[in-house]
Amino acid sequence: MSKNLVIVESPAKCKTIEKYLGKDYQVLASYGHVRDLVPKEGAVDPNNNFAMKYQVIERNLRHLQEIGKAMKKADTLYLATDPDREGEAISWHVFEHLKEKKLLKDKEVKRVVFHEITKKAVTEAIEHPTELSTTMVNAQQARRALDYLVGFNLSPLLWKKIRRGLSAGRVQSPALRMIVEREQEIEAFKSREYWTHTADVRAEGQPFKAKLTHFDGVKLDQFSITDEARATAVKQTLLDAADGKLIVAKLEKKQRRRNPAAPFITSTLQQEAARKLGFTTKRTMMVAQQLYEGIDLGGETAGLITYMRTDSVNLAEEAISEIRELIAEKYGAENVPKDPRSFKTKSKNAQEAHEAIRPTSARRLPEQVKNRLSAEQFKLYDLIWKRTVACQMIHATLNLVAVDLNCGSDKNVFRATGSTIAKPGFMAVYLEGLDDNKESDDKESFLPPMEEGRPVDLNDIVAAQHFTEPPPRYSEASLVKALEEHGIGRPSTYATIISTLQNREYVILESKRFYPTDVGRIVNKFLTEHFTKYVDYSFTANLEDDLDAVARGEKDWIPLMNDFWQPFIKLITEKEQSVQRKDVTQEQIDEKCPECGSPLSIRLGRNGRFIGCTNYPECSYTRNLNDDGSQSAEPEVVEGRTCPKCDSALVIKTGRYGKFIGCSNYPNCKHIEPLEKPLDTGVECPQCHKGAILKRKSRYGKIFYSCSEYPKCNYALWNPPVKESCPECDWPILTLKTTKRRGPEKVCPQKECKYATPYEGDPEDVNGPKEKQSA
Repeated sequence: MSKNLVIVESPAKCKTIEKYLGKDYQVLASYGHVRDLVPKEGAVDPNNNFAMKYQVIERNLRHLQEIGKAMKKADTLYLATDPDREGEAISWHVFEHLKEKKLLKDKEVKRVVFHEITKKAVTEAIEHPTELSTTMVNAQQARRALDYLVGFNLSPLLWKKIRRGLSAGRVQSPALRMIVEREQEIEAFKSREYWTHTADVRAEGQPFKAKLTHFDGVKLDQFSITDEARATAVKQTLLDAADGKLIVAKLEKKQRRRNPAAPFITSTLQQEAARKLGFTTKRTMMVAQQLYEGIDLGGETAGLITYMRTDSVNLAEEAISEIRELIAEKYGAENVPKDPRSFKTKSKNAQEAHEAIRPTSARRLPEQVKNRLSAEQFKLYDLIWKRTVACQMIHATLNLVAVDLNCGSDKNVFRATGSTIAKPGFMAVYLEGLDDNKESDDKESFLPPMEEGRPVDLNDIVAAQHFTEPPPRYSEASLVKALEEHGIGRPSTYATIISTLQNREYVILESKRFYPTDVGRIVNKFLTEHFTKYVDYSFTANLEDDLDAVARGEKDWIPLMNDFWQPFIKLITEKEQSVQRKDVTQEQIDEKCPECGSPLSIRLGRNGRFIGCTNYPECSYTRNLNDDGSQSAEPEVVEGRTCPKCDSALVIKTGRYGKFIGCSNYPNCKHIEPLEKPLDTGVECPQCHKGAILKRKSRYGKIFYSCSEYPKCNYALWNPPVKESCPECDWPILTLKTTKRRGPEKVCPQKECKYATPYEGDPEDVNGPKEKQSA
């Protein structure tokens, strides 16, 4: 039997690491966390130095039992979980469990850490073991205890004051506040009109455009011209003054350098994958985990990237040397800077012992491993490879040209700018994306040759009307960026924060932008008004800094917990007595009830906010709020259609399961129909061969696929159908199934058939576009 037992987190690593270490080592997986706080009150005891009661997580019990059996026959235990705070805690929990079971007597216990799954990294880690970090374990326990105490004390208060089933979190509450405040900014935004003037110019036969910057000796700002009459008058004055010609008054030429972006850390990888690949943060981390844990490259299984939860931009010297050699060979020695590039992290508490996210070997080109990767694995690996190589290349050199054109006199000036890439440098490999459609410097805009004092032809002047726009709603990329800038959360938590907000239905993601729900707004209102300190961005960030200080051994975790707990529980007790439910869930408006004359208020019901009478239950008058939150009593009418039963107008209503179309003559006519029509996937039903498979939404919002002939035919699927027959059992269709380990696959929906093959396309493209079909 193996003398050495190695414990890792994921089973995907086991075979690879076992192969690297040889027959004297057995590698088993913990499958993530093995113990957690008991899920009831009293799991953390503030009166006993925050002592914690743990229990084995049921789904991982059998894995712990397997580890226990192997430990009985081993001499040495190597704890090789992931190199971060959570990984340290998992190792500690495994250690504590085995110690409780008295399985570590006369056994050596060592902690080993590797940041990439390669033979060299793994064998070096085994040769240089360390000990479990008590300070990192204390930091993780403090974080878990804080989250538990907030959840178990604040959530019941939300149940009492708002509605049952709600919960609040220490980190996601400030994130919710960000989304709600951005929505409030958008709602409060007052659009302003302004006009610009652009000259359509031609020189040396080449057209270009120039923008008016000065008029009648005055430098223009955004709101210098704010109405059509003024804009028309300015245009005519300029045309009269120009008489078909503009004069080149000033010509400036200069060069500018642009340096490459730092290699990826967790947050920047999530942002770029969202911008360039359309990946969610959860999807990005799932695919990155697969690349880290190991890919079968044909006779060899190896991790393709270093550890993906990091906030350090450091690169190992060995990696830098390999990258510089590769650049010289592949892109030319002139693209290698004299000295290797180094980068500084923006995070003051970055775990500098870690590396940035990089390929384990830059010489493993994306094209060489493409046929071994799923489509999304290849896309992410290609992104990481390019970013890493580009960060060690020379700067890009841009030629910038600016020209001032006088119109009639030097009091009226148009300006045109252009840029060309003189030397692409790193831009030949990679250029960082930008949020919200900002143009980047790689967009070339040429200007024709011109000389000062020479005229150019003026074809026309276009006066264009514009309106200022509100700030954009957060996308996943911009939300992660904002969380990082405020110091909220850490690399391992960004994806969890976003998933939690969506799972709790505090926010929804539409068109890749976050919108707060009615419940999310009211929860945020309650927290910001009554627990202001605890959703303050700086408080949350400072608490994260304190936890990092605990991890570094600079602070003791128990005094930190006391400083948080005492004022927090005091405030909970106070608000439980002083806050009335109606003050939280109702907002009085300046309108009387049309039925009884009592004041009306905006209230929270199980289907969201609505307007209701404050004299309820004596008066039951209610009406819906409009989509934009306005209080109009008129429901939205479905244009161009009438009720098929009574010919009355159809209106959009809101019910228990969301919006639907109903007859305005209710209750005399009870005709209803769904607001969204099911999408036809174009796949024939394989069971009845009469209907088509339609994409539908269940009453709980979950997508499923079923036959259009229901209830005559009850064929239904959870996975999207693919219009291909199974090559093994000849079933008329396949389905697309995505798993964490294997990614997207085409599989046979027949249980007895095990056919599965990798799907190389984008899972989002199956069965065409997903736009809603309005009735």
